[in-house]
Amino acid sequence: MYLPRHFAEDDPAVLHALMGRYGFALLVTTVDGEPFANHLPLLHRPEGGEFGVLLGHMARPNPQWRGFTDGAPALAVFQGPHAYVSPSWYASDEAVPTWNYTAVHAYGTPRVVDDHGATLAILERFVAVHEKGRPEPWSLDQVTAEFRDRQIRGIVAFEMPIDRIEGKFKLSQNKSTADREGATVGLRATGEALAAEVAGMMEEADGGG
Repeated sequence: MYLPRHFAEDDPAVLHALMGRYGFALLVTTVDGEPFANHLPLLHRPEGGEFGVLLGHMARPNPQWRGFTDGAPALAVFQGPHAYVSPSWYASDEAVPTWNYTAVHAYGTPRVVDDHGATLAILERFVAVHEKGRPEPWSLDQVTAEFRDRQIRGIVAFEMPIDRIEGKFKLSQNKSTADREGATVGLRATGEALAAEVAGMMEEADGGG
C-alpha cells in the first residue's frame, strides 16, 4: 500500500495487537485470473516464523481455497479504527478534510489444512479466543461429536505464514501539535465510538496514552 514514512508503523507488537482486536479481515487472492476477496475472521498465532501465522476457515463451496494449492501469494487486510477529520477542528486557518485510519496488511502463501485433528485444533483456538471473558464460555464440547464433525466436513481450514507485514497508522502525525489536539477534541465530540478510538490512538501516538 501507499505508505508515507510518517504514517508507517513498524512495531510488530503494535501490528499484532491491531490484528488481534480487529480480526475480521479481508483475504485477497486470485481465482481464475481475477482478483477474489472474502471477509473472514482470521486469528493470528505468534508462533511460526518472524511474523507468525494467520489461521482461518471458510465454507467448502467457497472457491477461494482451491487456489491455495497453487502456491500463489495472498493479502490479508485488517482494518482498525477510522474516522472523518473536519478542518474546522484545526487551529490552522487553511486546511482540508481528511480521513484518519489504521490498517495492517499481511502477505503470505495460504495452505490448506486437510487433517481433521488439526482443523479441530484451529476451531478450538478460535472459540477459546472469542469466548474468553464471557460469564459462561461456550466450547465445542457442548455439541455432540457427530454434529461437530459434520460441521467440520463443511469447511476448509487454512493457515498462512506471514512473509511480510505493513502497518499504516494515519493519525495526523504530519500536523502541528495544536491541529492534532483540536482534531482529538473534535473526534471525541462526535460521540461516535470509532471516532473516539481514533482520538485515543492519536493521543497514544503523541505519548499521552
